[in-house]
Amino acid sequence: MYKWILPSLKEVLSASQSHKADCSPTQAEHKWRVSLAATENLLLSFFQSLARTLPHTNPGLVLAAPAPLFSHPELTQHLQTITFTAKPFNPLALMPFILPSEIPHNVNNINNINHINHINHIETISPHTPCQESILPLLPADPLAAEQFCLVFTDEFRLVLVLSQDEFGQKEFLFSFAPEIVQQAWESLGSRVVLTNPELFADLDAKVQNYPLVAPDYHTIMQFSKLLLEELTIPEINPPVTHTLSSVPSPTPPPKHPSRPDVELLQAFAHEVRTPLTTIRMMTRLLLKHQDLPVNVISRLEVIDHECTDQIDRMELLFKAAELENLSQQPLVSKFSQSVHGQLTPMCLDQVLKESIPRWQQAATRRNLTLNVVLPKQLPTVVSNPAMLDRVLTGLIENFTRSLPPGSCIQVQVMTAGDQLKLQFSPQFNYQDPQNSMTTPPIRRSLGQLLMFQPETGAITLNIAATKHLFQAIGGKLIVRQRPQNGEVLTIFLPVES
Repeated sequence: MYKWILPSLKEVLSASQSHKADCSPTQAEHKWRVSLAATENLLLSFFQSLARTLPHTNPGLVLAAPAPLFSHPELTQHLQTITFTAKPFNPLALMPFILPSEIPHNVNNINNINHINHINHIETISPHTPCQESILPLLPADPLAAEQFCLVFTDEFRLVLVLSQDEFGQKEFLFSFAPEIVQQAWESLGSRVVLTNPELFADLDAKVQNYPLVAPDYHTIMQFSKLLLEELTIPEINPPVTHTLSSVPSPTPPPKHPSRPDVELLQAFAHEVRTPLTTIRMMTRLLLKHQDLPVNVISRLEVIDHECTDQIDRMELLFKAAELENLSQQPLVSKFSQSVHGQLTPMCLDQVLKESIPRWQQAATRRNLTLNVVLPKQLPTVVSNPAMLDRVLTGLIENFTRSLPPGSCIQVQVMTAGDQLKLQFSPQFNYQDPQNSMTTPPIRRSLGQLLMFQPETGAITLNIAATKHLFQAIGGKLIVRQRPQNGEVLTIFLPVES
């Protein structure tokens, strides 16, 4: 039950099971700030790409409180900003919501002249927001007045960010890319407009509905995730200090455990990517059940299903790695690893490889690589987690193929080594091709505690430490050996059933 006449945005997102980051007030505020920075960078990239292809696209819409959030000059040319505030009623709140293209050209009558004067008055608020910023009031008793929020609407995605505080002073940061959740957030916000300025609701609602209610492309969320993690890796030089009345900074007790905001956000974004992709895959498989589809349509739907499955599995792997890291209090000791170890069972590796090798071949072919697999005549029974082993091995191959130049070959050898089974992945380069003569490892940059970014390809993958933790959690062991002239060699050991 809501505590006020209308739900706050915190209550909307909590009821919708959006990501909730329980943390200290400082951590919540830090996540809010870096998320805004990542949003600004995402919008800049989005509008810059549109300007090169479709220069006359619709502007974006931002609903924010308690103040405008984006001041970059290039963004103010593409964004219409509407600010909600609980300050005493501002006469500018009566302003109609108009874009520069909607300014009337006929100023022969007094009404239009007064209209233009009001617009010029708004221009004095900020030198970067001509005609595109309006202010609407919130009732002082409204709990929404105590929240900081940002709703972003574009032709490609919708996003809601909320920083709230409960009655005990505990701050929470919530966010969601799910279009239906952003729509619910707008409906809650729009109800306030009906209460305070009912004559403006229809115009504002029409502007919101002008943006499609579609799930964002997973590339958009991955780009946002990359930008966010880049922001998280930048340390705060001058963190904000709250002073008491005596101007003495209040002491902050040290946290019991080190803060891992990037790990928590990686979990959240992995979930945000999986959710729309799962919906797309489900709809695709429903379409594939139709008997009257043309052959070319079926082939394209199968490609969509395959790509969705690959990315869903990839996000699941990122989520599990983040879960393992986030729950562990000591190296390799966590609720997740304990639950995974509890699921270790004897399994036939032959069956897993028969299902996995075709996918590995496809991953190699997509990057103009070849895969050569050497298997013994008979494979022993190993002890592991069948579902997780398949995902971890596939993720490892996917990352491995991204680091090799086109024309290379991946040699996969499976053999017994005492009471263990050994899987070795080693690259073989085509030295006759001058473009493939360079065998130096690719440039990799760390993104937080779990990810690596490869600038040459734009790939974001789990780092070696996180991958080793995953193998250890499913009973195996990963060894990475660097060869100066021959690239990396990956060796996996799995225990053989006694």
